[in-house]
Amino acid sequence: MWSTLVFLLVAQLSWTTAEESCAASGAPLNSAFVFVKPHANTPATREMVVDKLSKAGLTILSQSEINGVEIDEKSLIDQHYFSIASKATILSADKIPVPNEKFEAFFGESYSSVLKDNRAFNALEACKQFGCTPIELNDAWREAEKADKVVKLGGGFYCGLLSVNGKPELYVFNAFFMSMRSKFVGEENSIQGYEVQWDPSVLSWASFRSDVLGPTDPSKAKRGSIRRAVLDNYKNLGLSSKPNNSDNGVHASASPFEGLAEKANWLGVKPQDDPFGKALLGAGIAKKKLNQWFKDPQVKLTESTSGSLFDDLEDLDAAECLQRLIELSKLNH
Repeated sequence: MWSTLVFLLVAQLSWTTAEESCAASGAPLNSAFVFVKPHANTPATREMVVDKLSKAGLTILSQSEINGVEIDEKSLIDQHYFSIASKATILSADKIPVPNEKFEAFFGESYSSVLKDNRAFNALEACKQFGCTPIELNDAWREAEKADKVVKLGGGFYCGLLSVNGKPELYVFNAFFMSMRSKFVGEENSIQGYEVQWDPSVLSWASFRSDVLGPTDPSKAKRGSIRRAVLDNYKNLGLSSKPNNSDNGVHASASPFEGLAEKANWLGVKPQDDPFGKALLGAGIAKKKLNQWFKDPQVKLTESTSGSLFDDLEDLDAAECLQRLIELSKLNH
């Protein structure tokens, strides 16, 4: 209890100092959501992550453990990877916006006829149709890839023609996601989340991701970064297998806006109760638009180009991110 009180007092003092520093300069603070992934969520990993975040100058505002049952029931991981998961677990096949021409050009039959024959399913429903596990579905997806039976229909949007357990082939969307999802749900799994904040004049968002966190591939991360430390010490940290590109120990928001979206999803934070969210609302961006943008839609980036909102904002510090979102709001009115 005493150690918890000390942590909260130190966090409050650090937060006040950082807030006063940014207030003096007129620059908003950077704030992100960081979590230890289930495969790495051990006491030793959590201790190491807190130590490295603190030594890098970040203030940990809150910590929370979220178990796999809650993650499953609230579809938290589905919302986290919404652009992928929407086609895998959220939308039924008849609601998925399939580009008919691209589908027919690749598979040789119209999507409308496939729907009529009830031969298309999202990944979640496909598991039920095949009577298989997420791992078995993922294995069938890999075989379909080798057989050139998988097509990319858009960003994070794939369809494959596959079969499991000798059953008739079905068209399945984003089947690979079920294997990803299974690592987060269930009683045996959990994440440890951290709401963090820091002064961008001391540490840029780009440096936070490259130097403090480390890139997606932990083997390419700098020594001293969190992901590299997880890789180099995985046995001592209590991990059962060597980290890789997907099981790389820790996740962190790629931008202040992604941080706001992730805090809204995982922690239930409302935009009006968050400093960056307040700044966006104060700039005239409606809460309804923010909620839509939390799902990383394709938006107009210029008068002639479109793309992922999250990708466009990647590595921007809070002030730059705020300005860019104001520009995008005008483009996408």
